[in-house]
Amino acid sequence: MSTRTAGRTGRGASPAGPEGDVSGQAQPSRREATIGTPLNWDFVVADRMVRSTSNSGAAPTSVIAVNAFTTRSARGTRHDDRPADDPGGEASPGVAERARRRRRRVLGLAVLAPLALAGCNFYPSYGASRGATSQGQDTFKLYSGMMTTGIIIGGAVFLLILWTVLRYRRRSDDMPKQFHENIPIEILYTVIPILIVAGLFAFTVITENKVDSTVGVNARFTSTGKPVVDVTVTAFQWGWRFDYPNLNVGVAGETTNGPNNHGPQMVVPVGQTVQVLLVSDDVIHGFYVRDFNFSRYALPGVQNRFDLDVLHTGTYNGQCTQICGLYHSEMLFSVRAVTPAAFRLWAAAQVAAGNTLSRSGSSAQNNPPVYTRPYPSNA
Repeated sequence: MSTRTAGRTGRGASPAGPEGDVSGQAQPSRREATIGTPLNWDFVVADRMVRSTSNSGAAPTSVIAVNAFTTRSARGTRHDDRPADDPGGEASPGVAERARRRRRRVLGLAVLAPLALAGCNFYPSYGASRGATSQGQDTFKLYSGMMTTGIIIGGAVFLLILWTVLRYRRRSDDMPKQFHENIPIEILYTVIPILIVAGLFAFTVITENKVDSTVGVNARFTSTGKPVVDVTVTAFQWGWRFDYPNLNVGVAGETTNGPNNHGPQMVVPVGQTVQVLLVSDDVIHGFYVRDFNFSRYALPGVQNRFDLDVLHTGTYNGQCTQICGLYHSEMLFSVRAVTPAAFRLWAAAQVAAGNTLSRSGSSAQNNPPVYTRPYPSNA
């Protein structure tokens, strides 16, 4: 009876007598102290002394729990990036320094990646031929540049995906910070791809114009004074004929007949411009030389003209790249580049051997004359 009355008295006014507090406040019971303890209230002032129920009274358990949960969720213990000892919200010097170092590493990677891919050579080959002609070298540079650009972009995208997966992986059940737009990032990932595509397109147009440019028809010298050698290449089933109109030389052969069993051979001088007139006498064929990085169709009724400036002496194998019938796979040829003096000697030897325009020197029975068409022009 007395204990219950004392408890009630403690809720109302200060008890008197030796059992009371010196300050005039009653000490709460064990149950009241437990109920009055805040739950994860990290914003409670340093003075966490449980005051007497005679002044403020203990808050109900349900109210304390709801307030603690709501305050914790609103503030966010995980998403608040402020350090525990920085109530003002400003990043500490250590965090700022780490961010600066991270930006420097990313910038260094972006600058050094192309050089690392290129190694000691500015244009990595990636397994392609570097080109034995000036046109072939231009094509190779375009290919190498596109491959390097693709590898850098693909590597950057992969690193960004990996960084996103690791940096923002799930660490708790808290809801991450939500946002619906980021104007600078949206502008960035829109403008950069447009600039990349525009740059690749510009380099492609420039390279194609250089490769397709030719000297004037029947020109004997280029604008820089280099001699021009005219060669008419005629494709037929299943061989090639190489005619030199200004030298009265004609060489022909079918399938694998020829030097090293690689079909007929076209001989050209190094350091001079070779203008090729490519035609076909029957079906569509493909003139392709890997070391020249060059391929062009031989079409019936169409004259394709292109220039080749061979830079180094040597023998370069070629083949037909368009399925043209039964022996398509054996429709081979080769191009041998020699010095200008050796080329003049070769031409004289061919004329002496009877390999002229009127006589091809081929054993093929189906080797037609130049520009002969077995079908109507509209077929």
